[in-house]
Amino acid sequence: MFYDLVAGMSKDVNALNVFRYITFRTGGATMTALFLTLAFGPRVIALLKSRQRRGQPIREDGPQTHVVMKQGTPTMGGFLILFGLVPSVLLWADLSNRYVWIVLFVTLGFGAVGFADDYLKVSKISSKGVPGRVKLFFEFVIAVIAMWALVSMTKEPLATALTIPFFKDVLIQLGGFFFLFGALVIVGSSNAVNLTDGLDGLAIVPVMIAAASLGLVVYLVGNVVFADYLQIHFVPGTGELAVFCGALIGAGLGFLWYNAPPAMIFMGDTGSLALGGALGAISVAAKHELVLAIIGGLFVLEAVSVIVQVASFKLTGKRVFRMAPLHHHFEQKGWAEPTVVVRFWIIAVVLAMVGLATLKLR
Repeated sequence: MFYDLVAGMSKDVNALNVFRYITFRTGGATMTALFLTLAFGPRVIALLKSRQRRGQPIREDGPQTHVVMKQGTPTMGGFLILFGLVPSVLLWADLSNRYVWIVLFVTLGFGAVGFADDYLKVSKISSKGVPGRVKLFFEFVIAVIAMWALVSMTKEPLATALTIPFFKDVLIQLGGFFFLFGALVIVGSSNAVNLTDGLDGLAIVPVMIAAASLGLVVYLVGNVVFADYLQIHFVPGTGELAVFCGALIGAGLGFLWYNAPPAMIFMGDTGSLALGGALGAISVAAKHELVLAIIGGLFVLEAVSVIVQVASFKLTGKRVFRMAPLHHHFEQKGWAEPTVVVRFWIIAVVLAMVGLATLKLR
């Protein structure tokens, strides 16, 4: 909005030209989202508490300590994150940029799927919400629509190509299969964040770390000078997604204020599916899908731990981990919850640094 207002004014108003800079508007979006989530957090929490009789239902097959410590805590905290994120993006981003609208579409679409799941859990007082196949169906519908929009606005030869980190001239042309690949990235990222969201503050900090890393990636990818210097593929228009990433970081910081141990609110599927979907969509837009797997490596580890656990039990009747996802395994080994959370944050930082190192200098 600010960008549109300044763009429509005379170029002689030099003092307002600062609103044209992506870096300035990214900072503005971050602070706006942070303010909104901090200011309205208590009201949102009070509202959710009044509507949820027993808070988020706790998994019966999860750690028994959670039944005592987390019972009664309201869920659907994703509302608070989206309340800070969406207005900030609309206020500070260039609304003529289609990448912004596509990522917003994915974020809100996956958030709606998560809301339906959370609502059923709360209303039925059960840890079982929308059936997994139904959730995946709607997630793939949203992701495929987003992929169609992203491919249609990306120029050849990048449109349906997979880029490889470190190798600027190497493109793997996937053709029509790229629609499925991109949808898998978006849906996989969404559900991986969802699996990570099991302890107070565990998911939101790695999400912010990934958002900060992707914010830098899209800023560089969307700038022809920086892209050429770093020998990465230039994707016009994606730089504007840095504003989205900034808003996500600000909303995440505000949410963490209330989600820090002991949490006053859980993000629920409303938040985890939305945020994971947003990260996936941004990576596809920037043509850095494989880099996301490194930057968001913690989410990958959590998802893989579940896959390995299920596969091992079905094939051999034995479990590889004491409990899956991975963070519960370390809880069962006797690690205190804050210890698991902080150590996983450290892992997330290290993996993000490794992912950013793929932005090869010549």
